[in-house]
Parts: sequence; C-alpha cells; structure tokens
Amino acid sequence: MIIIKKIKFRIYSYLNDFIKIESQKNLKLIDERYYIHHYRGRQTIKDRIESIGVPHPEVALILNNSRAVDFSYLVQSGDFFSIYPHLYTFKLPEEVKLLNEYSEKPKFILDVHLGRLARYLRRFGFDTAYRNDYQDREIVDQAVSEKRIILSRDRGLLMRKRVKWAKFIWSDDPKKQLKEVFDRFQLAQYYQGQESRCVNCNTKLVDIDKEKIIERLEPKTKKYFDDFKYCPRCDKIYWCGSHYEKTEKMLTKLKQQKSNTQ
Repeated sequence: MIIIKKIKFRIYSYLNDFIKIESQKNLKLIDERYYIHHYRGRQTIKDRIESIGVPHPEVALILNNSRAVDFSYLVQSGDFFSIYPHLYTFKLPEEVKLLNEYSEKPKFILDVHLGRLARYLRRFGFDTAYRNDYQDREIVDQAVSEKRIILSRDRGLLMRKRVKWAKFIWSDDPKKQLKEVFDRFQLAQYYQGQESRCVNCNTKLVDIDKEKIIERLEPKTKKYFDDFKYCPRCDKIYWCGSHYEKTEKMLTKLKQQKSNTQ
C-alpha cells in the first residue's frame, strides 16, 4: 500500500510568486501564507520545494519547526517548514546558510533571452558571459567552471542540481531586469564609473590615445571628445558621449526606485 504523507509550508515574500496553486495536485493553500503538501516515498526538502515550483538557488533559509536544515534533509510526515528568500538586508549566521555568499565581484552568465541585460551589465563593468545560442547544459558547465552567477527566466535551468549561485529574472523589461540584479547582488558598491567592458564581446576596454584613432572619428567626435577606450578583440571604439550619459542617468534613476523583488 502506498502511504500518502503530509507536510506544511510557510512560504515568505516573493517566493510565493513561483507557485501556481491551480496547477498543483499535491498542494493546497489553507490561508494566505500556509500550504499543505502531500508526497510519497523518501524525499529531500530540496525535492519538495522544487516540486511546488521554487528553484533552490532562490532559497536562503529553511526552518523545520524553527530549526535550520539544509537541502539534503529528509522530510518527515508532519514537518512544518518556513522557506525564506534572499533579501539583501537579511544577514544569516554562517551555521544556517544554505550556500556560502559569493565572495568577490559578481560575474554572470545569462540565458539566451537576456541579451539586452547582458549589454547593460557589460556597460557597467561586470564580466558577463552571453551567447544567443547557449544550451542549458553549456550554461551550467560554464557557471560551475568559471564560478559565475546564472541569470535566467527559465526555472527549469535554475533547478538543475549543479547550479549554485543564480537568480530568476522576473521582468521582461531590460531596465527593470537590471534593477533586479543590482538590488539582489548589491552591485552599486562595485561600480564607480571607471571600468567598462565591450558590450558586444565582454572584453575589458583599454585606454587609447586619440591620435591613434583620429581618422576613424566623426568630425564632432574629434572636436568635442578627447578620452577614448578601445576593445582589442572586436576593434570597437568607445567614448563618453550621449549614450554613456543616458545609461548613467538610467542607472541613477533605477537605484532610487524601490524594487518588489530581489
């Protein structure tokens, strides 16, 4: 005889947005904050959390009856779990963290749907791997080997076992996507305006003397600008023109806005 077991969840903040209760046969919402979940067999809490739609990289803390547990915990019928998301103002003691914090300037890898976001992140100096023909397995392999944070709108990709650092991107607006990433990983502390990367290929830009490229410049650019940067990989020239000023203002405005998700 197959035994049906039952556990209780309390899901906090935006993690509830991952859950589509109408498509869940084994999940019942009993009020605005609590769920009853039925399962069979031997299951880890990671399996149960992802079975209701929440990718494990989005979970910062799991409490079972007020005691911290990790993803490998084997659930028992009658357990009551509180599931918390990453909130950048919420600092956890080392002994209860599910994953060590990303301890250096963030590096990213993006799925094929986030090309504009990749360009923005590169513009602000963040090492951002992106191709429009990436396969999911390639993204995970590169993220693991190069210690990159995965940004994706594909929950299935974020649920892969080997994925560590990752964030689900909620908005389909690239500017709002940038806001999400800046808030979640506190990127403002790393951007001081000095470093930038080629938006096309991610190569670090280098300073170049105006005289070396003067024949390639438009008349007004020659007249009004003296400082230039150069991409040694794709041969593109950059300067602080109107586009640079627009993106600086865009970032300032985004920092001032309140975000609903991290």
